[in-house]
Amino acid sequence: MSKTPELDAWFTAQGWAPLPFQRETWAHLADGRSGLLNAATGTGKTYAIWGGVVNAVLRNPAKATGLKAIWITPLRSLAGEIADSARRMCEGVGLDWRVGLRTGDTSTKERAAQKKAMPQLLVTTPESLHVLLASKGADKLFAQLDWFVADEWHELLGSKRGVQVELALSRLKAMRPSLGIWGVSATIGNLEEAMAVLLGTDPGPSTRSACLPDRQVDPLGRPGKVARPGPVMVRSSFKKTLEVRSIIPEEVEHYPWAGHLGLRLAHRLLPIIAESTSTLVFTNTRAMAELWYHKLLDLDPGLAGTIALHHGSLDRHVREWVEEALDDGRLKAVVCTSSLDLGVDFRPVETVVQVGSPKGVARFVQRAGRSGHRPDAVSRIWFLPTHALELVEAAALREAAEQGSIEARQPLMRCFDVLAQYLVTLAVGDGFDPATTYREVRGTHCYQDLTPEEWDWLLTFITTGGKSLQAYEEFQKAVRDEDGLVRVHDRRTAMRHRLSIGTIVSDASFAVKYVGGGRIGTVEEWFINQLRPGDVFWFAGRPLEFVRVKELTAFVRRSREQKGKIPSWQGGRMPLSSYMAKVLRAQLTSAGGALEMNAVQPILERQRETSIVPTEDELLIER
Repeated sequence: MSKTPELDAWFTAQGWAPLPFQRETWAHLADGRSGLLNAATGTGKTYAIWGGVVNAVLRNPAKATGLKAIWITPLRSLAGEIADSARRMCEGVGLDWRVGLRTGDTSTKERAAQKKAMPQLLVTTPESLHVLLASKGADKLFAQLDWFVADEWHELLGSKRGVQVELALSRLKAMRPSLGIWGVSATIGNLEEAMAVLLGTDPGPSTRSACLPDRQVDPLGRPGKVARPGPVMVRSSFKKTLEVRSIIPEEVEHYPWAGHLGLRLAHRLLPIIAESTSTLVFTNTRAMAELWYHKLLDLDPGLAGTIALHHGSLDRHVREWVEEALDDGRLKAVVCTSSLDLGVDFRPVETVVQVGSPKGVARFVQRAGRSGHRPDAVSRIWFLPTHALELVEAAALREAAEQGSIEARQPLMRCFDVLAQYLVTLAVGDGFDPATTYREVRGTHCYQDLTPEEWDWLLTFITTGGKSLQAYEEFQKAVRDEDGLVRVHDRRTAMRHRLSIGTIVSDASFAVKYVGGGRIGTVEEWFINQLRPGDVFWFAGRPLEFVRVKELTAFVRRSREQKGKIPSWQGGRMPLSSYMAKVLRAQLTSAGGALEMNAVQPILERQRETSIVPTEDELLIER
């Protein structure tokens, strides 16, 4: 008899069958293990983890009051879909759990309601979790927490947002030593290290770590003590079929060698969009997405109403409408950025187009996986070069993807700016004991080598501003009270800190609204400062006339002008990954017989005539 009858019945009702890695994950969660799940995009990672939590609860029924599980996601657009998937499964198996959503898009009213009665599952972001840690009575909010899931951990690892997750876990593990911790990751080159970073290290005998296999706690927090098994890596043996094609310029010699946006090949996308039921057109920047959306509509006005735009600066309601319309088949194509890189299982997108270099193999494979987002479907991706030499990257990307060679994500170490912010977060909440918190923090991978002297410097910095800033009152954020706890007492300082929690760097943003009402999205301050009343700019796929600025809002009205500026954002700078540079150099050296390499040969020959084509171990500097 199946040990997961409710899950089996629910999967059958959906027309699915659980995959072996899903059953393995369910079993490990039932045994109280922590670990990392590695599976290809579109094979059912979400239901593997959430199904395991649901199964564990059904096997050990108890009154579920308060917050029981936290699900961290790096993207707001992904959070809503995960919450919907969790609700569907809970309803399908008869589990009476409330599922809540808490991101930057969540209303103040909903946040207040959550604090009064937390849902059993909270889907949130690293920043919103830290805001909760900055709440008064935070220990009560997390008092019943049993599970913590870091979704798309490969996206967070190697970033300061990932360090935020490490720090939050250090506090949650101290509150709930029995906490079950799972990461969900697509393939990267250092999965074992990725798991170790998430679960943390053992800072010494005075603290506990999720990595210790002999920790005497029960995985569900029940009375009595049992030995907790060690962490486990679950790998799916299911291999997605990836089909990569390139759009080759008809006269590659006349195609730009560098720069440009690829718009000269936009007409080549029209038949691809027409022949597919749904297409995602990925660009690397929001400004580029705006331009491509406008260009495709110019080339084929018949796409109006069936093509949409999606990026992180659009209003939440716009983004949600696009996601829903894509799901139910109302849209033929969506031009998007990394805002749709990640996705929940079984989303019906047939074709993906990558415009320009994705700057990394992992990102390319991730985006390709958004096509055929089912375990049995083929993932199809077209590569459209923005200049001729990107054809070399296309050949390198295909070869690396076929070989399964993916970059490693190197974890960050000793990020003192993030740690200083975190300490103020704790001080804004209920305060923290320096000695206890030092031991907790040293249990993270990032701060495992933090010395007492460095810790004392950090404490001095947040309480006095340090030697450089001690003359400025605003930098004297926290004080040590008579009971030894470090706290923030000034309400203005606390409010300002809660509003600034996070590590995503950007320019100050202005909301863009119609004069008659209705929010469109946000653009950065520097762009608004360039505009004069009457100027026209393109945003959210439409021409807008700038009217005026009031406080932090730019008021606009619709325009009939077809020409105008396009906003750009600070996040538009993307470096080439070290591994991508390596495979690119190898492709140039081998000059293999790939279709793209054959097409680019005239350009390489011209380069050889006037200079050289550098090999893998050479650096070419031209004058």
